Amino acid sequence: MLRWLLVVFLALVLINGLTPWLRRLGLGRLPGDFQFRLFGRDWFIPLASTLLLSFVLSLAVKWL
Repeated sequence: MLRWLLVVFLALVLINGLTPWLRRLGLGRLPGDFQFRLFGRDWFIPLASTLLLSFVLSLAVKWL
């Protein structure tokens, strides 16, 4: 369980770091992606984008 939690956390950190590049591709504006301001900082939680990228990567790995 801890391993999956770590994988999800690392995926969210990676996607959050790649946000400017991914926004040019149209990701980050899906219905399940949340962006809000809390304590003077912008927070971005890309749930739908994470699922979509995970699905695409799993298909790519399956075909390789």
